Amino acid sequence: MPQLKTTAADMVAAARARIEEVETPDLIAAMDDPNTIIVDIRDIRERQRSGFIPGSVHAPRGMIEFWVDPESPYYKDVFGQEGKRYVFHCASGWRSALTVATLQDMGFEAAHLREGFSTWADQGGPVEMPAQRD
Repeated sequence: MPQLKTTAADMVAAARARIEEVETPDLIAAMDDPNTIIVDIRDIRERQRSGFIPGSVHAPRGMIEFWVDPESPYYKDVFGQEGKRYVFHCASGWRSALTVATLQDMGFEAAHLREGFSTWADQGGPVEMPAQRD
């Protein structure tokens, strides 16, 4: 097995050291704030299996850099809103930490949900399940 220069855990720790981390109760309290946009970067299958935060924007991790870049053909207007606070989340906070660090390198300010979706419901956060297909 090849020896890595940096482990995934090291990358997450380095990202967390330089980004804003939001605690679950604080994001639950901010859900009704129209200036807070919650962005779910989990895979669609994760959302189907365990539900999602009501009102969250789904932006798959593999496309996020392209969706926030106004010069990209994949740009999404939701990421061009002035005065909004973007809080990204994944399942455990690892992917979202790396995502937010990358976006900050691009000049896009954002925060991430420190514990991710894994403890959301346990801490009183509402969960919406996707509609079942026939």
